[in-house]
Amino acid sequence: MRLKDKVAIITGAGSGIGWATSMMFAREGAKVVLNDIVLERIQLLKEEIDRIGGEAIVTHGDVGKITDMQKVAKQAVDAYGRIDILINNAGITHDSLLVKMTEEEWDHVLGTDLRGAFNMIHSVSGTMISQGSGVILSASSISGIYGNIGQANYSAAKAGLIGLTKTLSKELGRKGIRVNAVAPGFIRTPMTAKVPDKYLKMFEQNTPLGRLGEAEDVAYAYLFLASDEARFINGAVLEVTGGLII
Repeated sequence: MRLKDKVAIITGAGSGIGWATSMMFAREGAKVVLNDIVLERIQLLKEEIDRIGGEAIVTHGDVGKITDMQKVAKQAVDAYGRIDILINNAGITHDSLLVKMTEEEWDHVLGTDLRGAFNMIHSVSGTMISQGSGVILSASSISGIYGNIGQANYSAAKAGLIGLTKTLSKELGRKGIRVNAVAPGFIRTPMTAKVPDKYLKMFEQNTPLGRLGEAEDVAYAYLFLASDEARFINGAVLEVTGGLII
């Protein structure tokens, strides 16, 4: 088992990539701290993890509120005594062309996707520094690297995560903490289920591997970066896109 007895907090665990990552980490021996704003989802997920013989606890909270994330970190330490891995996976979209985008749509996406990652990192970093070890992984996006029409808010948040990752890899690397990001392309999740079929077909055709990604494709990237196999990888952004460039 590649993550045996590691304690991993996963935000946005209740669906899509978060669900797939939680299940994969549990199978690989991690003790998974499940977080989502929708409690019912992670309660169902815990049942699935229990069913396969894994170990998990449920933590309810909004990543956009630092007090909620401080409680999540405390629950993890109270339950397991340490925090080895943080997966900043929670994210939302409110797509719109700039001229039609509202201030609320901008603030909501930046508040969840970027500030949410800051809130969670801030909440776990003290524990990781005390341990002298840890892995922090954040979900950026192909949109954060290349930009995407109709996603000014989302692209800005995901580009910000890259800057945050590279800065913290320098600040925290000397404390024994690796900080990296993944940048998925178009992945079949509840989020992309809202995209019209004609656009999904276009993305599929423009992907050199000839298909959209699956949630497990990103989960495998998280697994590698969280494992000791990636022990000398720090400040990196791993694209999981099938070769697609927007």
